[in-house]
Amino acid sequence: MPVTAVVGANWGDEGKGKITDYLAREASFVVRYQGGNNAGHTIINEFGKFALHLLPSGVFYPNVVNVLGPGVAVNIPALLSEFDTLQSRGVPRPDVRVSERAQVLLPHHILFDALEEERLGKESFGSTKSGIAPFYADKCLKIGLQVNELFDTAIVKARLAKAFVSRNVLLEKLYGKPPLVLEETVAQLIQLRDRLAPFVTDTTQLLQDAVEAGKTVLVEGQLGTLRDPDHGIYPYPTSSSPLAGFAAVGAGVPPWSISRVVAVTKAYSSCVGAGPFVTELHGDEGEGLRRRGGDAGEYGATTGRPRRVGWFDCVATSYGCRVQGATEAAITNLDVLGYRDAIPVCTAYRIAGETTTKFPVSRLLDGAEAVYEVFPGWKTDIGAIRSFDELPDKAREYVLFIEEKVRTPIRWISVGPRREQIIRR
Repeated sequence: MPVTAVVGANWGDEGKGKITDYLAREASFVVRYQGGNNAGHTIINEFGKFALHLLPSGVFYPNVVNVLGPGVAVNIPALLSEFDTLQSRGVPRPDVRVSERAQVLLPHHILFDALEEERLGKESFGSTKSGIAPFYADKCLKIGLQVNELFDTAIVKARLAKAFVSRNVLLEKLYGKPPLVLEETVAQLIQLRDRLAPFVTDTTQLLQDAVEAGKTVLVEGQLGTLRDPDHGIYPYPTSSSPLAGFAAVGAGVPPWSISRVVAVTKAYSSCVGAGPFVTELHGDEGEGLRRRGGDAGEYGATTGRPRRVGWFDCVATSYGCRVQGATEAAITNLDVLGYRDAIPVCTAYRIAGETTTKFPVSRLLDGAEAVYEVFPGWKTDIGAIRSFDELPDKAREYVLFIEEKVRTPIRWISVGPRREQIIRR
């Protein structure tokens, strides 16, 4: 069976967890391939409502092996806490594997993330302060720590000692804070490694064997296209690539095996974090949409921060689907728009007097103005509908218009927060 990638078409927060959870029932493996616990996937099922941050979205199925690939930033206390929480709430113990080649997100990464956002003040990047940027910086500087290296205390001490030389200079001279204490960090890691040990394995070999055996594998990305460091709204991206193209690297599967890419987008737009957002709504109109969004409103699964919301953006989503290489799309939260008499859709941008349907570079986005086409609302609850043909005419017209504009077939439509509220088209 080919590998399926479930990815975000926009700024993140598109509802990917819901789609991965739905598809995972037929999967053997579900794999996280990048990012850390800096974002979350909200899932509602028979066990309740859950916000997953590091665990893959297949943890509710006993038949699924859930993998954190080598591209993931492993915050060990957060991972263990999330694992324990599932069991405390009645979820059967999931099968979780952590790549021996993944790197460990360390306490000082979180510290530096918070200090830098504080230093930047109004010019901050809207970080979740989860340590992601400092983690990936250390990884590229080759002063990070792989999971397998935790089990060699000499390596832990030597690597951290090397990293702390420059980090302590920054702490004392730039931030005016006391230096890191090597022995304290080493002691914390030694305490954690025994609990992590049962999860650690060669996940690259595991997944390569699974692909060769024809097993069904889902790889899930965190955030979305517009948060990619190369193709997104730089300098406001995340610090790892959420693109399906990176999944082969971050998960450890052959590039040729990823033949299906499901790009997820909401029926409107939402965004956590800073950066240009052309269709953003403010005031009562924005608050009205935010309050109705999702199961309990548009608030970040990780931070609880109010999400920025706006109307559907065909320009950004078409770009997002193309860069992801989407073979199909899923649209979530269609039910949320049922309160509207009229629903604007952004079909183009106006920049410096010119109208374009091309998604521009970031420096031009700040001055971009949305060009809208307005659709009549369907003004009814669609949460109980289970087929596309049963949707109100105006809801179908809305979906078909978006499908045409983003040039990607919409195969999945979510009409509510629960697993069963997904229409397969």
